[in-house]
Amino acid sequence: MRRRLLATMLMMGVSTGLSAQGRGGQADTPPPITLPPDTPRITALKQAAMAEVERRATFTQQMVDQIFSYGELGFQEFETHKYLVAILREHGFTVEEGVAGIPTAFVATWTHGTGGPTISLGSDIDGIPKSSQKPGVAYHDELVPGAPGHGEGHNSGQAVNITAALVIKDLMARENIPGTIHIWPGTAEELVATKAYFVREGLFKGVDVVLFSHVGTNLGVSWGDQGGTGLVSVEYTFTGESAHSAGSPWRGRSALDAVELMNVGWNFQREHLPLSQRSHYVITGGGDQPNVVPQRASVWYYFRQTTYPGIREMWALGDRIARGAAMMTGTTLEPTRMLGAAWPRHFSRPVAEATYANIQMVGLPQWSEADQTFARAVQREVGSREQGLETTISGLGRPVSPAQNTGGGSDDIGDISWNVPTITLRFPSNVPGLPGHNWSSGISMATPVAHTGATAGAKVQALTMIDLLLKPELVKMGWDYFTGVQTREQKYEPLIRPEDRPAIDLNRRIMDEFRERMRPFYFDPTRYKTYLEQLGVTYPTVRRQ
Repeated sequence: MRRRLLATMLMMGVSTGLSAQGRGGQADTPPPITLPPDTPRITALKQAAMAEVERRATFTQQMVDQIFSYGELGFQEFETHKYLVAILREHGFTVEEGVAGIPTAFVATWTHGTGGPTISLGSDIDGIPKSSQKPGVAYHDELVPGAPGHGEGHNSGQAVNITAALVIKDLMARENIPGTIHIWPGTAEELVATKAYFVREGLFKGVDVVLFSHVGTNLGVSWGDQGGTGLVSVEYTFTGESAHSAGSPWRGRSALDAVELMNVGWNFQREHLPLSQRSHYVITGGGDQPNVVPQRASVWYYFRQTTYPGIREMWALGDRIARGAAMMTGTTLEPTRMLGAAWPRHFSRPVAEATYANIQMVGLPQWSEADQTFARAVQREVGSREQGLETTISGLGRPVSPAQNTGGGSDDIGDISWNVPTITLRFPSNVPGLPGHNWSSGISMATPVAHTGATAGAKVQALTMIDLLLKPELVKMGWDYFTGVQTREQKYEPLIRPEDRPAIDLNRRIMDEFRERMRPFYFDPTRYKTYLEQLGVTYPTVRRQ
């Protein structure tokens, strides 16, 4: 019995833990799986789909530029929302707005025939604070000083998905292929604040596979446990008693003291936490003015860990330190507010391998010399190696073992990945070697680099949709892996609590401050071919040496 179980685990690519220690923590190389082959009909449809995506390159470019020009922060993506919903309705999709109690969230669906799989396409749409940047200018040059912008590149993923969806929609109608296309936005991903609510709302019931897309520097896809972390995003608020800070400070109980003591306690605790943790905070409210003892103060924490139990343990530790800070200061700790949550990510092996085969079919774009000159100038500006843009496709990403995973960033696509077979397609629209969440990560995002890379991503997405529509055995393999491997021992338990609601007030003040100053810079495709043309930017603009 044990031998049969071990053989089954190896066949499905599950780490047995029997030889990893002898290889420095590297997981055993799993045997290959056999994907259903392309038939002549599928091959012909894939060639036609790639040609049609290429024909729609201007549509893709305009969408990339339009969303870039909005530069909206999470939960405040109202212009982006209106723009995407209008496009989808214009092309025959039924759109439900305000899903999960989030004004800038929607689900769009289109169905042909009866039966067939439901293929879900998602990508993030929000920007980064203080990352306003003129595209195509290879040094810091703000459009609106201090304003937000697309300092990660979330303006590009919906263009990948919607271009692919429209191509496949027409193909389904022409070839009488049954199925449903299901499209949604990753609202407020930078706050990791919505996808767990999408799951709780049941947005993915009946979905067969989720194809997520995210900006990157190469065409790539991975399967299994991923590097990085999951997290909880929690705000702690203390209430005390105000008093005159000079006249009678002894009569006050400072909520700010409680915040500072909590931070001190957490910073001392870091010494005793595993290397796999990441934790950080900002004080969101520290009082009104110095001569009044702060009666109310708040601090916002991200607790990140590589495993679901580890996240729970960190959160509980944060709660205990907060209660201790309240006791030391004679203040009251209010009920904590959940601002976001994300599970660690795990992606479907069969769907990832099918996607990787399509990546090899599409290949990387042929970058122009202007593109490479631009990329090297950006890398030089931020002090990175001047390698230019990627010219070789990376290998299929493999599972990251616990010993290898020492922490890092988070993405709430993890919650979806534990509820339906999911992969993330990375497509090349940004410059390698940038710090991320920074003005420099927006420089390429409305340039030929982003336009060409998004078209390449749309081709891969379209080809994988064809596989899922015409190879039912691939969908079955995805679910067999999901139930027999991924969730065999680890089941999804929401990190959000029943009483939690999306924090839709976040970023409102910032966008209220900047929106009208940003509005004159919105892209107008009726007057200009590209956003660079509208801004009068010569591509590439580089610093003189």
